[in-house]
Amino acid sequence: MTSKKDFKQQMVPEWEKEYMDYEGLKKILKEMKSSKQTTHNRSLQHRLRLERAFRGLPLQGSNHQREGDIEDQVIEVKTLEQEGSKQLYKTDFHKLHEEGGEAEARFFQKLDEELNKVNAFYKDQVEAVNHEFNLLSKQLEALVALRVKVKSPDTELKQILSSPEETAGQNHQPKDSMIGTEVDPVQQTNRNIHHEEQAEAHNNYNRRDPLEILEHVKVDNSLQSPMSTFKKAFTDSSDNELSFSKEELRKIEEQLRLVFVEFYQKLLHLKDYSFMNLSEFSKIMKTYEKRTSRAASTAYMKVVDNSYLGSSDEVNFLLEKVESTFIRNFTHSNHKKGRKLLRQKTKTEKHSITFFTGFFSGCFVALLVATILRITSQQFIKKKKGTFYMENIFPLYSLFGYITLHMLMYAANTNFWKRYRVNYPFLFGFRAGTELDYREIFLLTSGHAVVVLLCFLINLQIEMNSRSQQYKTVTELVPLILVLLVLLIIFCPLNIIYRSSRFFFIRCLFRCICAPFLTVRFADFFLADQLTSQFQAFKSVELYICYYGLGEESRRQKKCHSRGIYNCMRQFYEEGDMNRAFNSLNYLSTITAMVFRTAFELKKGSSWKVLALVTSAIAVLQNTYWDIVKDWGLLQRRSKNPCLRDKLILPRRSVYLIAMVVDIALRISWMQLVFEMDWSPLHKVAIITVTSCLEIVRRGIWNFFRLENEYLNNVGNYRAFKSVPHPFSYYDDKEDKDD
Repeated sequence: MTSKKDFKQQMVPEWEKEYMDYEGLKKILKEMKSSKQTTHNRSLQHRLRLERAFRGLPLQGSNHQREGDIEDQVIEVKTLEQEGSKQLYKTDFHKLHEEGGEAEARFFQKLDEELNKVNAFYKDQVEAVNHEFNLLSKQLEALVALRVKVKSPDTELKQILSSPEETAGQNHQPKDSMIGTEVDPVQQTNRNIHHEEQAEAHNNYNRRDPLEILEHVKVDNSLQSPMSTFKKAFTDSSDNELSFSKEELRKIEEQLRLVFVEFYQKLLHLKDYSFMNLSEFSKIMKTYEKRTSRAASTAYMKVVDNSYLGSSDEVNFLLEKVESTFIRNFTHSNHKKGRKLLRQKTKTEKHSITFFTGFFSGCFVALLVATILRITSQQFIKKKKGTFYMENIFPLYSLFGYITLHMLMYAANTNFWKRYRVNYPFLFGFRAGTELDYREIFLLTSGHAVVVLLCFLINLQIEMNSRSQQYKTVTELVPLILVLLVLLIIFCPLNIIYRSSRFFFIRCLFRCICAPFLTVRFADFFLADQLTSQFQAFKSVELYICYYGLGEESRRQKKCHSRGIYNCMRQFYEEGDMNRAFNSLNYLSTITAMVFRTAFELKKGSSWKVLALVTSAIAVLQNTYWDIVKDWGLLQRRSKNPCLRDKLILPRRSVYLIAMVVDIALRISWMQLVFEMDWSPLHKVAIITVTSCLEIVRRGIWNFFRLENEYLNNVGNYRAFKSVPHPFSYYDDKEDKDD
């Protein structure tokens, strides 16, 4: 029997409210109060059963007529008038006059509501996948025709015309319901007729000449590049003739194959939905019998099994059809390969990840303690050489510190998203099984931190040791080597260090850069938001350009903080928010504040300081409002949760209130850099570093609630699967002429 935890884990998160409410029904059963009369009835029924057993009389369920006589005294399930094409069920409870009968009547009322809800949802989803399958059939037909035109093999054309896809449909024999109970023969006959009509219609459709199909088809290149978009703008759109190379045909095949895989996964989830709900109905009825000693399970489960949820075989039919079609058209009838592509494996936890994470974490703690002791033992910071080092060399390593902290926050985010069942792989668009969980992210974070801290400690040791001054120039190249190493790993084409995730990051970053020319997805917006919190990391990149490009690492002339390029890079950071301002005028206030702050740094003066302070305050207020109300969806009017929203994932509402206060406080901390205080160079570096780290922490908190709000919006629309665009679109000649 499936446990409560396993049942919840197997749910489609976006459909959670549409599953049978087992816990709600179980709560009603717990509320039933036993009385003396009920106890007497139970003992009497038990005695009668024992007497029948000794007399050799059949027990409940062995004689249909006797079973009906007994159970009809408890409940009678009626089928009401159909609402559209959906059947509604209502149970009359015949023991209402007995003590505790009201609670039992309420139980069956709730049970009927759940059965009607599940049936209606399942029927809507099955109708939707049937419609989607018809569209996929037309897409595949266009692909086959395009293959003929590009490759033009006579054997293939002959095979297409003589061996259409309907083979699986003709040989298909619908199966009984999953629970294995009795099915109405009239309903079974109707289903068989329906499948035969569907297969026959599909056969007639596929007997058309594939080459004629291309006259009504054009390609929707959703996987376009900036160049293709630019080219399309200057191309005559009325020219719909398909002329493709083999490479372009391969890309279309890959896209349509992905469509089939996602559709197959949706069908598997629908099949699981049916099986899980049928199991829960059976389980709750057995629990009811144990608590009340009333024999009502068989009668009610017969109705459940004959309902659309239990009797419909549409999903099984489509699963077989899609599988046979996919294997024949995309794997050259290789059944093993086809099933492997369709039935994607779930990720399994590896003990090696846990081991190396612990190993790297221990190394990091040891190196951190060694670094702190090394600095404090010789009072390095108090020396002039130490001040210069922390002001000029430390920012080179701080770049990796900001990246490490951001990765650590993202690992924490994925942990909490998984714990509270926020479907982040779907929201970000990860391919199934390729997303990184918090253990893998933390492994990368700890490994990255150990390498950086080790290099920093070696560099610091050489700087403090007068005997190793001849190696100083070489060691100062270490930060640059680290940057090149990180870039090499990110862009490495070899299948190592989570290549799919690295390439996913590169694609998102590329779409952020090419936003005017490419469709921007949620993952791209999310990444752009992360980059806006890494303004100090971008400043470190500018420092790298100055420090190594101008030869500062050898001359040590301390000119990188006074050259014009430094302030030019500040404008670049401001324009980083322009990406967000492009989608929302809300960020105009941030840009304005940054402009006045830059002018204040350049020109000084009390008037510029006041302008910088006022614009920064406006930006803080507006961005805080946007974070809490728009991105998090909180502070909603007429909400059942005061100052929050109706739907919340976290069990404690106080967490949301604390998060809002923390967000405001960390936003305000951003303003303190406006004030021109008499800071020493070392204190200024420390304050900037702490402020930048707080901004990254704020962004990590923002990430959780932002994705929670996005997830709840998806739940409201039942969007649980990736929407992969179809490569072909059909049009009618008459409509095309009108256009």
